[in-house]
Amino acid sequence: MPPLAALLGCLLTLPKSAETAHAAGWTDALRQQVEQIDRTSPGALGVYVKRLDTGETFSYGADQRWYLGSTVKVPVAIAVLQQVDAGKLRLTDQLVLQDTDKVDGSGQLVWRPAGAAYTVDALITRMLGVSDNTAANMLIRRVGLDALNRSNQTAMGAGNTGRLTDFTQIRYDVYAELHPDARRLSNLQLVQVASEPVGPGRLGTVKRAMKKNDAALQAKDFDEAYDRYYRHGLNAATLEGYGQMLEKLVRGQLLSAMGTQRLFTAMKFGTPGEYRLEAGLPKTVKFIHKTGTQYRRACHVGVVNPQNGGARAVVIATCAADLDDQKEAGGVFEDVGRAVRQTVLAGM
Repeated sequence: MPPLAALLGCLLTLPKSAETAHAAGWTDALRQQVEQIDRTSPGALGVYVKRLDTGETFSYGADQRWYLGSTVKVPVAIAVLQQVDAGKLRLTDQLVLQDTDKVDGSGQLVWRPAGAAYTVDALITRMLGVSDNTAANMLIRRVGLDALNRSNQTAMGAGNTGRLTDFTQIRYDVYAELHPDARRLSNLQLVQVASEPVGPGRLGTVKRAMKKNDAALQAKDFDEAYDRYYRHGLNAATLEGYGQMLEKLVRGQLLSAMGTQRLFTAMKFGTPGEYRLEAGLPKTVKFIHKTGTQYRRACHVGVVNPQNGGARAVVIATCAADLDDQKEAGGVFEDVGRAVRQTVLAGM
């Protein structure tokens, strides 16, 4: 081959080779950091990351199903906004609070009187902004569990997700692992039980509410009750499935342009924070996200730079199990965010 032709051939192959080397570089570098985080942290860790501009994907335990906690509120919002897009519902429609909607957790709706009315739009803001479980229950009641699960399975892939329930059902299912009579408790009793932190105090409260003694319990404590509940696979999904849903969202494949923008706003687009993944990510990036927390389980999911149809977006979904969800999860997810910043985002 003539020298000039050989040189041109080498030059033409350089970009592809450099791109391949870079792809291997960030995924390998991220794997090293995530493995180190997992080794030095309590419990188990799952991480899914995808660059939408190149399609390059990182998966660490992401094919396993993880309990999602309040990150299920994103699929709830998607199902609601799909009904808005279809003309079955309007953001201005008002839903009336019922006593059976009330459940413990973040937000103030649980303390409002039954009969109070709130627009669908306001409930979406409460559900995603302050993670109000009662607001979520109201929206799930309006959309319907079957419609919610059909929407979620389409978005994530049926093989990637378990059945979603409302938040009151989660309480009943967990407490029923202690004794089946827990399903007879009223919503007010569930709220009263939750006034005690998970542990001996709450166990005593729920026993008194059910009028049961230790000998009648089918699980000795809440550790055993929650472990049994998590094994049922309800309100759980693979991180690959959840990431697939987020990708479809930012690409405009799940909602209209108006619905997509409404969800971005509710997921705090352009509102920087210092919590979990955000604490490790650059302050200059746009980030839509949602956290989820339940006893010894935690998640943080989101998309960096979701605007412009996800042209330069990075999907991140991470969950952890068997750790202190309040004291330890935040630091673990901050470390994951820092690892993404130093590997994936550094090369963009």
